[in-house]
Amino acid sequence: MKDQPIGVFDSGIGGLTVFKEIMEILPNESLIYLGDTARVPYGTRSKQIIKKFSLELAQFLIKKKVKFLVVSCNTISAVAIPAIKKISPVFVLGVINPAAKQAAITTRNNKIGVIGTSMTVKSLIYPQKIKKFLPEAKVFTEACPLFVPLVEEGLIDHFATWQIAKEYLKNFKSKGIDTLILGCTHYPLIKEIVRDVVGEDVIIVDSARPTALELKRILEANNLLTVKSDPKYEIYVTDAPERVYKIADLFFGNNLPVKPKKVTL
Repeated sequence: MKDQPIGVFDSGIGGLTVFKEIMEILPNESLIYLGDTARVPYGTRSKQIIKKFSLELAQFLIKKKVKFLVVSCNTISAVAIPAIKKISPVFVLGVINPAAKQAAITTRNNKIGVIGTSMTVKSLIYPQKIKKFLPEAKVFTEACPLFVPLVEEGLIDHFATWQIAKEYLKNFKSKGIDTLILGCTHYPLIKEIVRDVVGEDVIIVDSARPTALELKRILEANNLLTVKSDPKYEIYVTDAPERVYKIADLFFGNNLPVKPKKVTL
């Protein structure tokens, strides 16, 4: 069991930011990634559809005999974790709790901003989770629905993305936040644009590293760390593998471990 791969899945390519952090923090672990690029974005869909799609992704990875499921999508983590846990024979970890905890530790003035998809923001899960760790926190949220399609199209340093970010994030300065959670795993790919808009004095927290560290903690606690040292990587997408490869390879520093393969769910 301990030498089985870890399954990581997302609505698109954003979850590869989590995949990359897991590779760095757990370099001996084999990983299988699944991105639903045919149906991205999830953030504008109904809860019922998000749950349906999420279960299909989870079932694909369960059939691959993974030892752990990492839900590397904030929208899925916000609405579908209980449903996924019901069908999963292995541990399931979402990205919201680790990011919320990190923001609560990081803030100096207890004013935290959160950006995410429409569904993630509407769910109010980030304010709820942050206040569990820091009851006195003031949390300000903003939906940024266009960020995911911009990233999926590879417009990660485009002027249009900067202009849209400026519009989405304009209210945060008046709130006095000192910490901003990137509440979508696509958003780290435009982190520099976000930082440019909100200012250098705001600390940006994304869920990738905190999630990878929490995964390591759970594996250690349950004696599930692999004893092998020859990790294997697989990346699957439901559409446009060549486009995914071009975009993903950029944020892997032109060193994406394998080429994505197309699958049908």
